[in-house]
Order: sequence, then C-alpha cells, then structure tokens
Amino acid sequence: MVEKQFLEPVFIDAFDLDDAWFQCLSQILEKGYVYTITQGSYKGQKRLEFDFVTVRVRQPAHQIIPIIPEGMCIPAPTDMEYINSYLSYLLTGQKTETEDYTYGERLVAPKARIKERVNGKEMIKEIPLDCNQIEEVIAIYKNKGFGTNQATMEIGMPSDLKLDDPPCLRLIDTRIRYGKLHFILYFRSWDLWSGFPSNLGGLQLVKQYMAEEIGVSDGEIIAVSKGLHLYDYSWELAKIRTNKQDLVIA
Repeated sequence: MVEKQFLEPVFIDAFDLDDAWFQCLSQILEKGYVYTITQGSYKGQKRLEFDFVTVRVRQPAHQIIPIIPEGMCIPAPTDMEYINSYLSYLLTGQKTETEDYTYGERLVAPKARIKERVNGKEMIKEIPLDCNQIEEVIAIYKNKGFGTNQATMEIGMPSDLKLDDPPCLRLIDTRIRYGKLHFILYFRSWDLWSGFPSNLGGLQLVKQYMAEEIGVSDGEIIAVSKGLHLYDYSWELAKIRTNKQDLVIA
C-alpha cells in the first residue's frame, strides 16, 4: 500500500440535511482514513475519518432528519423529538454539576472557569461573561446592518485543552447575504452516524429562529471539519444504508 503524501479534502454539495448525511456516509466509506484512537473518547477503538471535509447544505429546512428506507432494518440515528429537545439545550445555559460546559451555556451564558484555593481546598470558580451571543448577533444585524464579518459565535475557549472532553463544535460563524441568514460551522471532531444529524438538525432550528428575529429568510449551512468520523461499531450500519455491504474497509 502506497502511503499518501497529502491530505485529501472532500467537498459535498447537498440539497438538504438528509442528503448531506447520506452523501457523507457514502464518501467516508470510500475515502476515509482508518486509525486507532490514542487519546480522547473511545480510546483504543478504530475510527474511519475524513482528512478534511466541507459540507454545503443548500436547503437544510427541507428535510431535517435522515430518512431510513422502509425494510432496511437499521435504527434511525435521530428523530424530531430528540432534535426539538436538543434545541432547548442550545438555547439555555443550564448544565448539571457534572458537566464542564454545554453548547447552550457557551452560546447564551458563557462563564470563565478558574481554579482557586479556599480554606486549603482547590475549588472551581465560574465568572459570568455577560454575553448572550445569539441575542448579540441578532442585535448586530438588526441595528448595524448586514455588511459585517464580525457576527461570530464562539463555543471553544483556550482552557478547553485541559478538559477530558473538550467541545467538538468550536465556532458558529454567520453571514447574511442575498436576503438569507447562513451558518458556517467548524467541528474539531464529529461523529457522523448520530452526532452529525442531531447537531445540524438542532443548529438549523437555531438558525431559523435567528432569521425570523432578524427579519430575513433562512439560508444555507456550510460545515467544515478535520474530524468527521465513523466509529467501527457503525461501519456496518453505514454500509447497509448506502448499499455498500461488499465494501472492505482496510
């Protein structure tokens, strides 16, 4: 086997979210790189991953959840009930005591977390940053117009490098052009089988809400990632969904 010298970027141009999921499954089975995880979630498992992928979705609202053909006998990766509950996760800052963060917290009620010693014990102190990014972006577009590249919502923080499970979604950039609100997303790591459709379904609902508040139409999603992957337990499911049961993954 000849070793590759360069990364192999993949571009997927999809009509809706169902089409995007199907095309990604089909392409990753053909072009994915197999490796064993040495650090992070599922350490020791094999993963099939794109070197780098850009996924453009022209009409994400048309079909939000993946369609599993009747008789295929594989589980659906998500459903609208889950995506609607995920929407509330994205729009509120609530989190449990065991969670370091949630996407919703980072979006609407971000906090800096610092360590300090109190009575000889190490404690975590959270400092509110007083910035609801969703409402701030809506206000920028409503009050300052659409000619800006500054309306970016950040999930990631430098201190995330110290977390056991840092956020996969790092950035939600926005643009209003041709009368529509578009999302440009970056995921550092991204589970294709179930994470991809659930994340994009929830984010699409956020985009629809923001577009309505701003007074523009709903636009495209463009997502990029150097870590869109399938864990080995979902390889056979992906083969069945794409009718590639005879494909051998090296």
